[in-house]
Amino acid sequence: MTHVAERTIPDRVHLVGVGGIHMSGIARILRDRGHTVSGSDLQLTPLTRKLEALGVTVHEGHARENIDDAGLVVYTSAAQADNPELAAARERGVPTVKRAEMVAILQQGKKVVAVAGAHGKTTTSSLIAWILHEAGLSPTIMLGGEMRNLKTNALPGDGPHFVVEADEYDRAFLNYHPYVAVVTNVEPDHLDVYGSFEELQAAYAQFLAQVDIPGFIVACLDSPSLQACLSQRQAILPETVGDDVTFPVHVVSYSHLSPEADWYAEIVSDSPQEEGHKGVDGSTFVVRFRKQHWGKFVTQLAGVHNVSNCLAAVAVGEILGVPRDTVREAIASFTGISRRFEHIGEAAGITLMDDYAHHPTEIRASLAAARTRFPGRRLVILFQPHTYTRTSYLLDDFRGCFGDADVLYLAETYAAREDPAQGMDAETLAGEITHPQAVYAGSVAEAAGVVAEALSEGDVFFTVGAGDVEKAGPLVLEALKRR
Repeated sequence: MTHVAERTIPDRVHLVGVGGIHMSGIARILRDRGHTVSGSDLQLTPLTRKLEALGVTVHEGHARENIDDAGLVVYTSAAQADNPELAAARERGVPTVKRAEMVAILQQGKKVVAVAGAHGKTTTSSLIAWILHEAGLSPTIMLGGEMRNLKTNALPGDGPHFVVEADEYDRAFLNYHPYVAVVTNVEPDHLDVYGSFEELQAAYAQFLAQVDIPGFIVACLDSPSLQACLSQRQAILPETVGDDVTFPVHVVSYSHLSPEADWYAEIVSDSPQEEGHKGVDGSTFVVRFRKQHWGKFVTQLAGVHNVSNCLAAVAVGEILGVPRDTVREAIASFTGISRRFEHIGEAAGITLMDDYAHHPTEIRASLAAARTRFPGRRLVILFQPHTYTRTSYLLDDFRGCFGDADVLYLAETYAAREDPAQGMDAETLAGEITHPQAVYAGSVAEAAGVVAEALSEGDVFFTVGAGDVEKAGPLVLEALKRR
């Protein structure tokens, strides 16, 4: 069922903010479909270099002439109204569409699997994409990070499925009408956009109400706020339909806590036990479907939270008819996402890791996984807060989410789209965290120098955050190599 107005995409398309994770995915898919594609961004990155290798023209910086003879201009939510390329498009009468609307246009004619949630959506959508890829179903893929197995964040496909990470920022996910909607959890985030948690929950309820008929909702039973959104969804639906046999949108639950869920994962071990996987990170778990044994699985992904992500992917694989053994093998061979519990290097007896966690729930889960993965070793953390508003409205949670760390440093806030006056900066946050006592260490480069001096043999060092804190890892690694 098509909900976005049919639109003939012109041959020539320009993307404002082409270096963004989804914007680069749009460029790649358009290029594969035969369009002439150009784009611009403030900085060139490895993602934009990959696009250039595919034949996309990439401009560093924004200028009116960059749009050239484009018949359509796609722009990121971060683009300001006075962006010169958008201004030129308006003056010339060139149609402009936001990033999420363009993704919806690209989805037309496909069965959409959309993965939403406060945490885990990149890993879960990547797992689903990898399962379909390994099943030979050639899915179109658009992720919020680079999958290590495929070494990309986006992949054009000839098959019937379109797997997309459905983010809630700027209400992007409300552009989608999926065949399968997966929601991993609902927690306060992006309140700079929504104003209140209640408004955020209402948006999730609307997203769930937009699932195509027939279709499926795969929802984590472990998130109370998500269960509330499912109830709110009922109020949005027309009075003439309900969740009975006449309204075939099936709600499927999954959980690693409650055996009452349709899909339940019982964790056997915090390390893989199967032959061929021993000695690597991850877990072994038994899957039960409606309380019946469904299979034993291993994953290379660290942490209990990733068992939950795997379980959601297992459920979707079954819904889409992927053979059970293919699902099992894909879960076992999935190696993860860049910047998710990623090993950076070893030097001077010190292990360096990087993780994208930037919400207190994510930080708590990642550090718990680190404690399991590196027992008995000192955990030294460099955290970079992401936006001033998030730091402010989640302050109580930030105060208590670093308990598994032994030493904690904070780098200056990654502002993204914000002004410091909109919330709390990293230096102030450091004064609020007492377990462990946080130390403000300045810029990412300055913090790298402070950390390198403080590290001792046997330590495990993590850079943590969604900004550019990962730049500290290589700096620290080089400093350690010079010891």
